[in-house]
Amino acid sequence: MNALTSRLVAVAKSAGSYSTSGGSSTKLGILMMNMGGPRTQSDVAQFLTNLFSDRDIIKLPFQSIAGKVIAKRRVEKIKDQYMQIGGGSPIEKWTRAQGCGMVKQLDRTNPATAPHSFYIGFRYTEPNTPQAVKDMLADGVNHVIAFTQYQQFSGSTTGSNLNELFRAQKKLDPESRLRWSFIDRWGTHPKLISSFADRIEAQLARLTDDVRHITPILFSAHSLPLEVVDRGDPYVAEVGGTVAYVINELRRRGIENPYRLVWQSAVGPLRWLGPQTEAVIKHYGSIGYTSLVMVPVAFTSDHIETLYELDIEYGKVAREAGIGQYMRAEALNDHPPFIDALASIVKEHIDAGFPTSSQLLMPNPSAESAQTIATRKWIAAQAKARQAEDIKVI
Repeated sequence: MNALTSRLVAVAKSAGSYSTSGGSSTKLGILMMNMGGPRTQSDVAQFLTNLFSDRDIIKLPFQSIAGKVIAKRRVEKIKDQYMQIGGGSPIEKWTRAQGCGMVKQLDRTNPATAPHSFYIGFRYTEPNTPQAVKDMLADGVNHVIAFTQYQQFSGSTTGSNLNELFRAQKKLDPESRLRWSFIDRWGTHPKLISSFADRIEAQLARLTDDVRHITPILFSAHSLPLEVVDRGDPYVAEVGGTVAYVINELRRRGIENPYRLVWQSAVGPLRWLGPQTEAVIKHYGSIGYTSLVMVPVAFTSDHIETLYELDIEYGKVAREAGIGQYMRAEALNDHPPFIDALASIVKEHIDAGFPTSSQLLMPNPSAESAQTIATRKWIAAQAKARQAEDIKVI
């Protein structure tokens, strides 16, 4: 046990936080935060209502009414899309697989803070964040690592999850029995980058020899309304950073294919970030490209944006555009190197003393909601409390 880990265990023991005996009592929890997805057809309507009612992701006039109207108009269409991929979203299945693999590895590599347990906090569906907080309190968890599963930060994704977490904590844990630390972005972590490169390389190998080295790689990420981008949201830059690192890794492996970053899933009347993935596929087909490799660079699990939008909807667009070799890099799902990445990210966070990212504490360069400001103050207070505990023990 190195000096830093020893100090962390000493801090934890002083607060009654960790057991080093390997007993069954859970003391360190890892909350895996994500958007979630409807488990069944009957969940679709509520999922859409929750999504379009969230002002962190999209701001509408008279939102409490407008969100329900938009959701109602889209529900049958979205139910049909989910039927085409099996009836519901597989994101919970993959998140559980990732969490199980992650904590199994952590128990082996970080015995000082074992046993580790993961909890799922989805934003718009069950298992949701309030239930996760209740479960952690019931399980006797003392310290929680809130681990976003959106590797690139956006106020519309991680920010919304953190706002919901703050509301749940304030309501369910007013005495602050749970201590919190945060992993808020990890889009350039070397093991994540290597995992993406593995998936891309596997698809390039499936192409015919005549196009393998010239086929464009299209990195497709969920778009954002331009008004969100204009407010200074860091998502676009962070997705671009992931792409740059993946390309560097591919170049290191001798892969020189051209690439572009494109944006999918725009909905509603607002202006969204482009170029749109569908339009780019059509354009490349019209100018003579016959092959493409698509990469879901902002997603780590298969869900409707990969299985329906990229595979089915855009697959049809590609065929109609004359693109006969349309490949999609597999989502990271339970890819063993990706599970290793998740465990490594958490281990690094523990070994470093549960640091709070300076980026997470930095305000946007434009106006923010009162909720976002309150959430940031809570996160800062958690960081300050941990620092005070460290100083007390030292």
